[in-house]
Amino acid sequence: MKAPSAGRTEALRWFLRHLQALPLLLLIGGAALDYNTPPRFSAEAFYTAAPMSAAALLSLRATILAGMGAIAADFALLAHFGFIGDASGWSELATVATVSAFAVVVNRLMHYRNVRLESAREVALAVQRAVLPHPPTSIGSLRIAVRYRSAMKEAQIGGDLYGVQDTPYGVRCLVGDVRGKGMGAVKAVDVALGVFREAAEEEPTLADIAARLERGLIREAERRAGLERAEGFVTGVLAEIPHSGDELRLFNRGHPPPLVLRPTGEVRGAEPSVPALPLCLSELGPGDGVTDTVPFPPGSCLLLYTDGLTEAKDRSGAFYDPVAALTGHAFSGPEDLLDTLLADVGRHTGGRITDDMALLAIARVRDSRGPGPGR
Repeated sequence: MKAPSAGRTEALRWFLRHLQALPLLLLIGGAALDYNTPPRFSAEAFYTAAPMSAAALLSLRATILAGMGAIAADFALLAHFGFIGDASGWSELATVATVSAFAVVVNRLMHYRNVRLESAREVALAVQRAVLPHPPTSIGSLRIAVRYRSAMKEAQIGGDLYGVQDTPYGVRCLVGDVRGKGMGAVKAVDVALGVFREAAEEEPTLADIAARLERGLIREAERRAGLERAEGFVTGVLAEIPHSGDELRLFNRGHPPPLVLRPTGEVRGAEPSVPALPLCLSELGPGDGVTDTVPFPPGSCLLLYTDGLTEAKDRSGAFYDPVAALTGHAFSGPEDLLDTLLADVGRHTGGRITDDMALLAIARVRDSRGPGPGR
């Protein structure tokens, strides 16, 4: 059975696909109505609507053809009823011709707008790939998948971030959320990931990496002005998966707790044993966080995410609960997990995304030659 949101999406695609026939239907319907009604009745509205709808839905050539068809149909019906030579007939024909010419202009304006929009999307996508490059899909016995969903369709990147680094200490990961939006948030993301990539190779503990991140982000925040400087902070969680052993380490600075999915279908939130303030806010209170050790045997999967996941709401205002959604299910690997999760979030919200969402899933396979946790 298809999900309700998938059914609505397919129905919308069917409607848009058949909507392209609207200009032709308007011409045929207008001509039929004009022919079968009294002479003083005019279908001018249909003749003008046909090229304008073509301008919005079809190509330049189709718009020109729709305009020519409208003019020809109107002229033929005016001639049929003997209005050629009448001032009202010429006035109607001039109106249809003027609107048809204007439809061509509108079509070109929409085309150039779409070209600029597509160019902006390509630039945003290039920025995303530069700042948030995709990690390798596998490192040793680990399988890795990421997804990023922006709340703004025109932008591909916001304040959420992720990073994966293979280091002498193990595979180290970072998922975080920068307060704010726009280029200021993108700059903070760039700084955080740059510091993380360097510190992950050099620092012996996750706490040391967090300290380096905080220093780097504070320096970056000092370049800002106003509230962004005074109230800027970053929530983040660091994870370290040693190359050997059946455990992982987590260091959480005010971020939503990661989830660990067991091969049995059990899902547990890895709450920090000692809550800590987000990065850049440690001066407001004591406690910089501690490193927690969590069992991570083969067949398990670690899910790191930003609050766009848990703050996704349905129409009644109920928040999305990933623990309840994932409990009792098994997945063929991290890609399957994230695809299923995003589809479920889409059903929960009805396709409305109000906050950016970054997801990082890492599965430890039972056998380094295997494809991932089995269903």
